Amino acid sequence: MYAVEVRDHIMIAHSFRGELFGPAQRLHGATFVVDVAFFREDITEDGVVVDIGRAHDALKATLGPLNYRNLDDVPEFAGKQTTTEFLSRHIFDRMAQACRRGDLGPGGEGIARIRVTLHESHVARAWYEGPVSGA
Repeated sequence: MYAVEVRDHIMIAHSFRGELFGPAQRLHGATFVVDVAFFREDITEDGVVVDIGRAHDALKATLGPLNYRNLDDVPEFAGKQTTTEFLSRHIFDRMAQACRRGDLGPGGEGIARIRVTLHESHVARAWYEGPVSGA
């Protein structure tokens, strides 16, 4: 299996509900480093997994609406706990849609899986991985 990974970051604010989250129940900020890995069985005729530039552009477009936002105020997230795990799946879904729409350019149709990893800090991260076709 071949893979290419692109990286960006977002800065957000949010809060959680429930005793499990302790002091994180209060509004707090987070800076997430976001890695998106694209997997395919074989490389293209051009010898690549995917166009890295287009993959990075798709990631920037996906993260843009979240960056510098208080996620508690985003209507799409109303009633949701915007945990690192939840955000990994949210970003995965948007990246899989971009892949299926052809936003990754020639070769993007051969992407089998995507993994989205959010680095919460230098000691903690979470990810979501799944097939592009099943998202």
